Amino acid sequence: MMLKIGLVGVGHLGRFHAEKLKANSLCQLVGIYDSNPERCKLVAEEFNLVPYPGYEELLQDVEAVDIAATTSSHYELAKAALEQGKHIFIEKPITSELWQAEELVNLANQKGLKIQVGHIERFNPVTLMVENLIEDPLFIESHRISSFQPRGTDVPVVLDLMIHDIDLILDFVQGPVKQIYANGVGIFTPSIDIANARIEFENGSIANVTSSRVSLKQERKIRFFQSDAYISLDFIAKVASVTRINPEMMKFIPLILQGKMDIKPEQLVEIQRLDLSNSEQDALALELNSFIEAVLYNKKPIVDGQAGYRALKVAMQIMDCINHQPETHI
Repeated sequence: MMLKIGLVGVGHLGRFHAEKLKANSLCQLVGIYDSNPERCKLVAEEFNLVPYPGYEELLQDVEAVDIAATTSSHYELAKAALEQGKHIFIEKPITSELWQAEELVNLANQKGLKIQVGHIERFNPVTLMVENLIEDPLFIESHRISSFQPRGTDVPVVLDLMIHDIDLILDFVQGPVKQIYANGVGIFTPSIDIANARIEFENGSIANVTSSRVSLKQERKIRFFQSDAYISLDFIAKVASVTRINPEMMKFIPLILQGKMDIKPEQLVEIQRLDLSNSEQDALALELNSFIEAVLYNKKPIVDGQAGYRALKVAMQIMDCINHQPETHI
């Protein structure tokens, strides 16, 4: 059993998609299409693929399509594919407008088609390693910052970077959002380049999320604080740590609080360090394979259209907060 799939959009990110799909034994990468014919031809030659002159022609020859084009084109490309009965993998964010995402999800449901959204951190090896340890987090803190790159600036940083962490947070905190507070500014673009949001949930959980694309360094970290542990993930280094209270020390807590017993801080906790920096697991290959298996074996995608819609909805609420923040005058 092999899925016939096409790829639309072979820019910086799409080229990596082509590489992973070409190497996947569960699919046949039938061909690629890009609005830039020269770029399409170059990538087709690099991976020995068929360059299609038009998107409609590509859709006629496939069962599913991988959409790695710019966000502003997601809706039209995805809608055309769904209307022709094709399953879709679509890079994050699912669309640039919330109503568009809702329409795509409804259309896919009506036609019995799969949508998977490219929230890749769900497939990061460190996420997969600790996901079963994260239960009812009370406080979550994330930082996703990078140096300025022109690509991705067709959308605000909330949709470009922060939405990765929004998706993860919504996956681990299942309750509805109660309140959002946010601030952000544009530095190099007319849009939002740096943003911070505080997301409060009905169940009492709180998430503090920061994203920037105007930093001098790269950082992608998230920390979960829960009643029994503090779990820290570094997505770039592919390392994690799990800190728990040392059960042997619990009986001494009253004495320590009363000042009747001295103890070193490191004696109070047990720290488990998990290092996957040498892992050969590839998050993009894993998520594309997950989509292919969902279609072939009729399984629910791990990050389905509804999850993409939910993350986009919170991202839009954050941007709405930022756009309506009161002006300050000095």
